[in-house]
Amino acid sequence: MESERVKAAQKESLERVRVKMMTMALDACVITDLSVIRWLTGFSGSAGRLLVTPQKSWFFTDFRYQEQAAREVVVAETVIAADGFAAELASGRYPLGETVALQSDTVSWNEAIRLIEQLHGKQRVLPVDSFFDEFRMVKNGIELVKMRRAAVVSEQVLERVLSMISPAVTELDIAAEITYQHKKLGAERDSFEPIVAGGARSAMPHARPSAALFKPGELIVIDTGCVVEGYASDQTRTVALGKISDEARKVYRIVQEAQELGIASARCGMVAKELDDEVRRYIAYYGYTEEFGHGLGHGVGLDVHEEPRISSKGEHELRENMVFTIEPGIYLPGKFGVRIEDTVVMSPQGAAPLQQFTKELIEL
Repeated sequence: MESERVKAAQKESLERVRVKMMTMALDACVITDLSVIRWLTGFSGSAGRLLVTPQKSWFFTDFRYQEQAAREVVVAETVIAADGFAAELASGRYPLGETVALQSDTVSWNEAIRLIEQLHGKQRVLPVDSFFDEFRMVKNGIELVKMRRAAVVSEQVLERVLSMISPAVTELDIAAEITYQHKKLGAERDSFEPIVAGGARSAMPHARPSAALFKPGELIVIDTGCVVEGYASDQTRTVALGKISDEARKVYRIVQEAQELGIASARCGMVAKELDDEVRRYIAYYGYTEEFGHGLGHGVGLDVHEEPRISSKGEHELRENMVFTIEPGIYLPGKFGVRIEDTVVMSPQGAAPLQQFTKELIEL
């Protein structure tokens, strides 16, 4: 039964966290990142804190999420903190020990100060950064199933919206349809605001959709993703509306080959920056060094951007069941841009894309 497998995976993750706490001599850990909380407990609401000690875990939320927490959280005891989390933590009802870890990379300054003040110096508060990355980078079987479901939904949506593109519709029209179709097909939400950019605007890697109408003869970059059961998908395709220039067709071919090279070259044991360098050298060979200005990819999971970073600074070693994007691009300001992206999962045999949508140039 899937619910039992999810519970078992959460318990295993909690035990791995406790082992790391022990090696760092931490008596308690306060978790403020809602993505980490969902990973460890399944809670999908927008207000919660998690306290982990060597023996037990407590999940804190407010009245609004009382029933939701009762349904979703099974590996920790739920506490409705009527007076707020800081006051509850300082109540003396929890075995905090001497050293309490606090996620410095996600907690606000105001909350950190309140927690420290409430503890009245009884505990030493130790800031920890990226504490959970090493665990979250490697997905378990349940996570991979959910990510494949999210990838399928986004591919279905992409196929639907491509048939709608014409000179009579705008970037905003297609972006709105992507969001609608994601939810219609069962996604919780977009994993990020859809990027739909045609013509010269496609040369902006993170262009926001505008009221611009599509024009014949231009390239259109469509970058989409959704969240299914908490897990994100991420995929980009570049398509043509009618006949495009020889230059645009050449650049598309280079990016397509570079992306396929990235997938073929990824292997367990290599360092992330080595994969980035291999694809970057291929693009540079054709003279587009400066026109590929972002990293090759990023990890995907509960967040659409997480570790490992596949860039010139990526120091993580690629491991089995890591999930990340491979998304080279070439951007020519004032002309056009091309980006092709798949999310891949690592195995001993290499990188396998979660998406199967064609990467041949689609001419609408």
